[in-house]
Amino acid sequence: MLRHYQTARISWPAALALVVLIASAAGIFIFWRLESWPARTIGQGTEDLERLGKDLRSAFIDIAHLQPRITINNRTVVDEATPTAELAILERQLKVKREFVHSWAGSSKRIKLSGTFIAKAGFDLRQDVAVDVHPDEILIQLPHAEIVGVEERHVDVLALENGLWNKITGADLQNELAQLPEMARRQAMEIGLPAEAEQELQRQLNKRIHARQTLKLVFTNVPRMEPPVTNR
Repeated sequence: MLRHYQTARISWPAALALVVLIASAAGIFIFWRLESWPARTIGQGTEDLERLGKDLRSAFIDIAHLQPRITINNRTVVDEATPTAELAILERQLKVKREFVHSWAGSSKRIKLSGTFIAKAGFDLRQDVAVDVHPDEILIQLPHAEIVGVEERHVDVLALENGLWNKITGADLQNELAQLPEMARRQAMEIGLPAEAEQELQRQLNKRIHARQTLKLVFTNVPRMEPPVTNR
């Protein structure tokens, strides 16, 4: 009975010391976690931004066949561009008509043409394209969209009328035919095809990049203005 009592007296101080030791170790661990929390948070945030930068790079390669300059928190992580001249985002079929009438000494000649063209709107990627990734937003700097191509599909000659002494020449016909693609280009500008291309690029990037940050397109030039389409 005495031996048991002596053992209990010896065990209680040891148990108390063990409890104090465990509490001290737990306090040190919690203090270390609190001290290192900002650094770990920043490190994890940087890793997330770098991962997002890689996703943006992949998206531009898939959509535009272009590797833009990518900056994360003002630090350039990709500074290399694949040389691609133009990127077409949207296509639209357009029909234009043109009529030419010339009178001389009471004699008139007339040419009337109709043409079907495919207008393509997109971006001139020979200009600087850059992506800036920040914790709260993603800024993509690029030029405004423009008409990057007009392809002829079909041309109809609706009228070729000669005057008695004022005849249609080959130069007359070639000049009128040459005006049709430019008319289609101006018509594409008038209906807002470049603006639609910018909206489509935004849509494709939002679909491709699932980021919590707001993605903004920042245009670095002034959009081109075209004169209105006329038949002459």
